[in-house]
Amino acid sequence: MPDVKRTAEIRDFRRTFVGGSDARIITGTDEARLLRLWREKRGEAEPEDLSSNLIVQLGSATEDLNRRWYEANSGQVVVDVQKRIHHPGLRWMAATLDGRVEASGAVFEAKFMLPWSFSEEAAAELQHNMWVIAARGAVLSIITGGGKWVEIKVHADPLYQHLIVTAERKFWRCVENGETPSLFGVAPPKPRIEAVRIVDMGSSNAWAEFAAVFTRTRDAHLEHERAKAELKSLVPDDAQQAIGYGVRAKRSKSGAISFDLLGGAEGGHAPVQ
Repeated sequence: MPDVKRTAEIRDFRRTFVGGSDARIITGTDEARLLRLWREKRGEAEPEDLSSNLIVQLGSATEDLNRRWYEANSGQVVVDVQKRIHHPGLRWMAATLDGRVEASGAVFEAKFMLPWSFSEEAAAELQHNMWVIAARGAVLSIITGGGKWVEIKVHADPLYQHLIVTAERKFWRCVENGETPSLFGVAPPKPRIEAVRIVDMGSSNAWAEFAAVFTRTRDAHLEHERAKAELKSLVPDDAQQAIGYGVRAKRSKSGAISFDLLGGAEGGHAPVQ
């Protein structure tokens, strides 16, 4: 049986600060979720019941396994598991960590998710947590629905963190004064993901199509580039234009030379790239 009193205490305590999972909502695009969070923080609504959210429950159920798997595969040790830390200067900001990598101090985050949904699902939360504990990096340890494990290393992004903190500060002001918040429009940047995998694209029809085009046109492209280089070398240094055999070379003010195909005598022409 769940400890009802303990659950209520945790719920009431969470109303007193903005955490990493809140950052995801505050910087997101779902206005209904933002307003619900605002009402929760003001004590006007109960927290959302996530007991029937399968992804959330799978994340909770696999969190210990995820951490052990990361430690076994990386050789690193994770400390400060489920430790709550408040920002030293902002009383309303805190982070409940899945852990911290002992050797580097990086934030450790365990997720059950699809790796390509990283930027939408975890970027704001990770940057928030890094800001709270002044970490320079984070490690996202992902167990996917396909039974794979993926490690993604993320660097602290000062500009994005500034936008997150600004949005959170405005949100918390609304919590305190009762003003209804609006979406803050903080789009996550494209994450800098370390390239660590070799991927077989044999099952991709699109890859097959464009690989065939690439293969078929490669020799022609190389011949085209060689011809452009030779034509450029033939243009006299004092020539603003050079014309012959249906091709026109034009020199720009900066000295760059581009080519046109001439149609007819001087008529319609298309640029040669």
